Amino acid sequence: MLQASTIQFLQQLKLNNNKPWFDEHRKQYEAARADFIHLSSEVLKGIAAFDASVAHLEAKECIFRINRDVRFSKNKAPYKTNMAMYISKGGKKAMDCAGYYIHIEPGQAFMAGGIWMPMAPELKKIRQEIDYSFADLKKVLKHKSFASTFGDFERGEGVVLSRPPKGYEADNEAIEYLKLKSFIASAPLPDKLLTDKNMVATIVKQFKDLYPLVQFINQALDTDA
Repeated sequence: MLQASTIQFLQQLKLNNNKPWFDEHRKQYEAARADFIHLSSEVLKGIAAFDASVAHLEAKECIFRINRDVRFSKNKAPYKTNMAMYISKGGKKAMDCAGYYIHIEPGQAFMAGGIWMPMAPELKKIRQEIDYSFADLKKVLKHKSFASTFGDFERGEGVVLSRPPKGYEADNEAIEYLKLKSFIASAPLPDKLLTDKNMVATIVKQFKDLYPLVQFINQALDTDA
């Protein structure tokens, strides 16, 4: 669970996203960050119990910085208004493998898993695995515990091709999945859960339900296309 003070800090930061305010409240930020690191450690420990590929990680290898990169953004607010972690076998910087993500932001918190917008070589491998092993993917996505929490892959703007990808026919049984450019499943985290004593247990249980999807994608990425 997170401390109420951590949630309050993020709420205040959203209203005061500027360096003078942040500097004045740096102690509160440091306390909130320490709280989030503790949460991340507990979640990481829980995931490692069923996914040994992340057992070597430390929480600090999975946590994103709160500072925003504003060089190419019209939004010049210096800080993110969330705290986030990405747990994968390569840590937060390994965007070429599937993993587990937690986003803590009052009113907009969520958990997710899979791989976001993989590069062409990785995308090719995933599509090939879906084509070869669609029955296995369907089994993962239709499993009761997965479907009740995560539903299916996200299909937001920019992540679905309008036509079948090169090399695949429109009548392919898996075409609606082969047209995806991103493979993410997500679920909201209610605000009341963020400070609940059962928060870690709930998240770990849901990530365990997500593990077969992460495993499916990583097995595809570990093979030679």
